[in-house]
Amino acid sequence: MAAEQLRLTAEERADLVAYLDGELPADRASALAEKLTRSVSGRREIEALETSWNLLDLLPRPRAGSDFTDRTLTLVAEAPAADDRLVGAARRTMARLLALLAVAASIGLGGAVGYSVARWLIPDRTSRLARDLTIAERLDAYRAVGDLEFLRRLDETTLFKEASD
Repeated sequence: MAAEQLRLTAEERADLVAYLDGELPADRASALAEKLTRSVSGRREIEALETSWNLLDLLPRPRAGSDFTDRTLTLVAEAPAADDRLVGAARRTMARLLALLAVAASIGLGGAVGYSVARWLIPDRTSRLARDLTIAERLDAYRAVGDLEFLRRLDETTLFKEASD
C-alpha cells in the first residue's frame, strides 16, 4: 500500500489542531501519530497547520487603548442597570395583573352578593304555584263540588265507608 493512499478522515482532520496543542487523549494521539507517519498527505496538513501557527506569531499584537478599561468597566456597571429595568418592568406587569385579578374578583363577588340579596328580597312568583301544584291539578274537580256542605253530607253517608268499620 502506498503511503499517499492513506488519507485522513474528516474526524482525524478535526483532531489535528488538538494533536498539535497536546490536548488530544493519549490513545487517539498515538493512533493519529502512527497514521501521520504513514500518510504523506497527513504530514503535509500538519506542516501547513504548523506554518499557519508560526505565521500568526509574526503578526503584530494589537494593544488596548487607554480608554479600554474605562469603557469595559462602564459596560459592566450598565449591565445590572439593564437588569434592574427588566425586573422593574416585570414587577409593574405583575402589579397590573394582580390589580386586574382583584377587580375581576370584586366584580364576581359583587354579582354573587347582588344575586343572593335579590333572591332573598324579591319573592319568587312560581314558588307558590309549585307548593300548591296538587290543588291546581284537581281544581276542576273541586269547582264541580259546589260548596262545603255537600262534602259534609257525603262524608256522613255510608256510601264511601270501608267495610271494616
